[in-house]
Amino acid sequence: MRQMKVDKLGIDLLTHDPVVILKDMDGSHYLPILIGPFEATAIALALEGAPVPRPLSHDLMRNILETLNANLEQVVIHDIRDSTFFAKLVVKTNGDLQEIDARPSDGIALALRVQAPIFVSDKIVLEEATAEKKPVNDTEMARFKKFLDDLKPSDFNR
Repeated sequence: MRQMKVDKLGIDLLTHDPVVILKDMDGSHYLPILIGPFEATAIALALEGAPVPRPLSHDLMRNILETLNANLEQVVIHDIRDSTFFAKLVVKTNGDLQEIDARPSDGIALALRVQAPIFVSDKIVLEEATAEKKPVNDTEMARFKKFLDDLKPSDFNR
């Protein structure tokens, strides 16, 4: 298992779908995961620490965990089948660990709200993640990085 963190939210240039980009802790591997627009908004709000007038789904999940004295110990993205990632929430209640099936995007959005670590299986990192390497075209890469840096949560509401 490799611990990763959310590096950026962006838009896939081919499909125009939202994508969350995870980065391992030493910055050597990146894992892009296509997500839905609602999950992208939830992740963006958590990254910005933006308050919401009423709890959204992931805020509700956090509130349920707190009310039940349960802790999200970690989110584990453990498998990929037919281009679909699979995750589980590892929740501790009364000293017992429970694993709950989840979509990676929901797990990430919840993990950000409760400051829980995100782990990705070595299998996925080795097969799906891209290693940091020198870009072939520095100008194009700089333009792409600027595009990602300039993205705002409101860009997902189009």
